[in-house]
Order: sequence, then structure tokens, then C-alpha cells
Amino acid sequence: MSDAAATPRVLVVDDVASMCEMLAERLPPLGFTVEWRTTAVDALAALAAAEFDAVVTDLNMRDMDGLELCRRVVAAHPDVPVVVITAFGNLEAAIAAIRAGAYDFLTKPFEMAVLALALERAVQHRRLRAEVKRLRLDAAKAGRLGDLIGTSAAMQEVASLVERVADTESSVLIYGETGTGKELVARALHERSRRRAGPFVAINCAAVPESLIENELFGHARGAFTDARAARTGLMVQANGGTLFLDEIGELPIVLQPKLLRVLQERKVRPLGGDDEVTLDIRVVAATNTDLETAVDEKRFRQDLYFRLNVITVALPPLRARGGDVLLLAQDFLERYAAKAGRAVTGISPEAARLLLAYPWPGNVRELQNCMERAVALARYDQVTPADLPAKIQDHRPSYVVLAADDPSELVSLEEMERRYIMRVMEAVAGNKTLAAQILKMGRKTLYRKLERYGGA
Repeated sequence: MSDAAATPRVLVVDDVASMCEMLAERLPPLGFTVEWRTTAVDALAALAAAEFDAVVTDLNMRDMDGLELCRRVVAAHPDVPVVVITAFGNLEAAIAAIRAGAYDFLTKPFEMAVLALALERAVQHRRLRAEVKRLRLDAAKAGRLGDLIGTSAAMQEVASLVERVADTESSVLIYGETGTGKELVARALHERSRRRAGPFVAINCAAVPESLIENELFGHARGAFTDARAARTGLMVQANGGTLFLDEIGELPIVLQPKLLRVLQERKVRPLGGDDEVTLDIRVVAATNTDLETAVDEKRFRQDLYFRLNVITVALPPLRARGGDVLLLAQDFLERYAAKAGRAVTGISPEAARLLLAYPWPGNVRELQNCMERAVALARYDQVTPADLPAKIQDHRPSYVVLAADDPSELVSLEEMERRYIMRVMEAVAGNKTLAAQILKMGRKTLYRKLERYGGA
């Protein structure tokens, strides 16, 4: 493709030489370099020999008409958009052109400004598709994790760790804020393991009522309780030969934690009301959006179960720490929802991209996904603009910790600066004290004391 800063190269095709000469004279002042051919055969040869950013072709030509030329260009050069022009414009011709793969359709006579605008949009569309393709190739080279997309350093660290531990039998604990894609990491671990042919069974410990979660996990025998007219196989047994994913493990009731620990240690489970134990062959992957070490200190989570689950830790970064991944993900969601809705929304305007990058995404990837679904539904043009984004993203203003000032009256004590920075870190990690302590390079107990002193405990 031509360089983004270069003048777009347009190939004009019309069997009337005077028309070609007129466009070759009038398009360059509008920002285009023009070559022209008077037959479709010569045009195809020119496309094979050199790169063009767009093609403008007449509809009615001798030997091969514009529709057939359009089909051949789309087949051989799918990244080159075609604008079809004709003196006999009607709805049927326009529909036929679009079905042949044309990017746009214009009726003669037309204003040069209209043709220039169509070409600008066509070239922009081509370059956007090329950029998305480049980003995806970068993501593929960096090692895409199933449905997880990302080329940021933080995500590459996650990808590297997952690749190294996927084919082991060790338990994995995934840390990450809500909406970061913890289940996608768990599935990537399963799909890259020797258990990939087995089942992947997931349970959200926070979504199942406390009175039912024991039955969900362990199952029950017939007659174990009122209405237990038939035996029920628990999820742990259903996961035999595969992977059991315990999402939001921090929400598991404390009374059930000893039983889960015993099952994980013994690799045997006894259904409620049953006499016989079932041997388990499962790998356990757990996930949490809470600080389990703090939960252990506060006696809300058993330390022995924590150590049993936390053999390998995968820390999934929040979206605000993933830099340009925001735009890569946004474009992926945009294409997905545009295709589903049948809408011709192809990209994100620079102004909208700037807003997406500046927003902190407290809801992480899930919030971005919802945002792009909304944007596609509301988009009035072929690009998402700031007006298509939620008001909170349009109005967001980033907050910063001021570390210095020119006015001496604005300077603060070292203790106050430490307080501000610690609070800013706590805000950035959504209150996860273990992660905050790692960032601040201080012990957790030291952090707890400082938070108590600064009123942030």
C-alpha cells in the first residue's frame, strides 16, 4: 500500500479518452495522482504491475464493462476500493455495482468535489483496513491467547507465562479486575494443555446462591434431601479429564472451603448424601478480582486453600495499563458488531481514538466492548466519531499527581507527597493492596500501616 503520507494514486478507466484526460487534469489539484487506461484489460495489467489506492471506472465500456472489472479487481486486489461512475444512473445499476464489490457509485454529471470526497473516503477506508491488518499480524506474531488480543508489554508477559505453564498440571490463580478477561485466560490455558480434548467446566462462585453452590460443585445422591428424586453429577465430576474453572473464588463461602480443600488434596469427591467417592482427574484454575492475601489476613479465606490454589499466579493487567491495545480491541469489536448489524461502519476517527485512549476504563474490556456495540448502533458515518461515544468518555478529564510546582506555596511535605502517591496507586489498582505493595516496592504490612495513618485503610 502507498505510504499514509504519500499522495493517493488513482487508476481511471474509461473507454472515452477525453473523460480520462479530464479526470487526469482535474484530480491532481484535489490531492490525487492519476493514471488512466481506456480498456479494462489494460487496467487489470496496470494493477498487476503497480500499486494503486483506488480505481475509478466507467460502468458502460466495450469488451468488458465496469461491473465485471469491479468483480475482477475485488477478487485479485481486495484491498483496492472501486468507485463506479455512469451516465445511465438508476437504482438497479447502483445495486449491481455494490453487489459487484464497488465501494461507491456516482452518476454523471457529477461535481469534482463529490468524486474527490468519494475517493478520499475510499483511500481512508483502504488505509484503515491495512492498519488493522498490521495490528493483527503484530498480535499474531506476539502470540494471541485464544480470544484475547493484545500487543502491549503487559499482555505479552501474560501470554509468555500462559504458554510456559499451560501444559503442566499445576493449579493456576488468575488475578484481575472485573471485565479484564480472566475466563479467556483460563480457556487459553485449557486449549494449550494436554487436556484440550476434555471438558472445560466453569462456575462463578459469586453468581450461585450459597445454599446451592455445594450441590453445584459436588453433586448429590438420590434421596440426599427433599426433592432429590434423582442423583445429580456435580461440576467437579463433570470436569473429569479436563479443566475446572472456579471464577471469583474469593466469594466461596468460608464453610465450604475446607471441603473444597480436601477434594483438591485427595482428588476424590463424595456427592451430598452419597456413600461412594468418585476419583477426580482435573486441573483447577481459579480466578479472583479481590485481594486474597488480605482476605486470608482478615480470616475470610483459608490460608491452606489459598496456597493450594496459588501454585502459579497470572496477574491480568487492567485495560488502562495496556496502552494501544485499547484501539486494537476497539477495532475488533467494531468490525464484529458492524458485521452482525449489517452496518457499513469501518473505523474510528482520530478524535474518537484520542478519547478512547484517555479514558481509564474502570469496567475494562467488557466496558469497551459495550461502548463499541453502542457506537456502531449510533454511528451516522462510516467512522465512529466522538458523538457516538458515551458522555462519560467524551467528558473525561484525566487526573494526575502533581510532583512539582513553580509556586513555592503549592509545594507540599514529603509525607503529603507520599500520601498522595500511595492513594493514586491504590486508585489505579482498584484497592488491591497486594498489587499496590508490589508497585510501591514495600511490604504489605508497611502499606497497611501507611494506609491506616493516611485514612485509606
